[in-house]
Amino acid sequence: MWWGLASASAAAVAYGLASILQASAAGRSGDTSAHNVMLDPRFVLGMSLDAVGFALQVAALQVLPLFVVQSALAASLAVTAVAARTLGVRLGRREWLAVGGVCVGLGLLGLSAGTEGNPAVGQSFRPALGAAVAVLALARLSIPLVPRRLHGALLGLIAGLGFGIVAIAARIIPSLRPASLVTEPAAYTAVAAGALAMLCYAAALQRGGVTTATAMLVVGETVFPALVGLLLLGDRPRPGYAAVAAGGFVLAVTAALVLARFGEPGQVVSAEAGSPPSHGS
Repeated sequence: MWWGLASASAAAVAYGLASILQASAAGRSGDTSAHNVMLDPRFVLGMSLDAVGFALQVAALQVLPLFVVQSALAASLAVTAVAARTLGVRLGRREWLAVGGVCVGLGLLGLSAGTEGNPAVGQSFRPALGAAVAVLALARLSIPLVPRRLHGALLGLIAGLGFGIVAIAARIIPSLRPASLVTEPAAYTAVAAGALAMLCYAAALQRGGVTTATAMLVVGETVFPALVGLLLLGDRPRPGYAAVAAGGFVLAVTAALVLARFGEPGQVVSAEAGSPPSHGS
C-alpha cells in the first residue's frame, strides 16, 4: 500500500513539474506559435514528465482506492504553486496555507487508506464506461447552446469528468501487459476519454478564466471517480477511519481549488499583480 502512496505522490510531483516546464517554455518563447513552443526542449521534457506521471498514476491505482489516488493528483497544483517561485511568482499567505492544507489532507488520506476494492466488474460496466465518454462528447458538442459565460466552467467540468473516466478505466484493467491491453476495451476507453479531456480543457482555457476552468477540472477528476470507487468498485477506508478519510479528502480538494489558478502551464500568476494574466497577454 505504501508503495502505491509513493507512486501517487510521485505522479503529483511529475505533473506539477511538467506544468512549470511547459510554462517556462511558453514564457521564454517570444513567438505565440504553438508549434515553436512544442519544439522547445523544456516543453518536450514537460510532456515526458506527464507521461511518467500517468504511468505512476496507473501503478498507484492497482493498489489504492480511487479517492486516495485522485486526491493525491490534485496535489500537483501545490507542486506547481511552490515550483512557480522559480518563475518569480510570490505566494501569499492564502497560497501557503493551501499548500499546507493539501499536505495535511494527503497525510490524513494516507493514514486512512485501505486497499482498493475488487476491480472485477460486471459485463455491463465497460460498455457503460464507453457510453459515458460518448455522453461527454455530446455535452461538448452542445456547449454552443448555453450562454457563453458558462463555457469555460462547463468545458472544465467535462475535462475533469473525462480524466476521471481515465482513472476509472485504468483501475479496472486487470493486466498492464501489452498483449492484454490490446484486447482490453477499458484501455481504448481511457485513450478516448483522455483525448476528449485534453481538448475540452484547452478549449476551457480559451473561453474562460484559468481559475474557473481548473477548479471545475479538479472537482470532476476527484469527486466523480471517488464516488464510483466507493459505490461500485468496493473502495473503502481502513476500518474506523471513515471520518479521517472524508476529512482528508475534503481538505485536499478544497486546498487544491484555492490553488486552481496555478493549474494552467501558460497562465502562471503574475509576480507583480498577484493574479493570472488576461487571455492573450
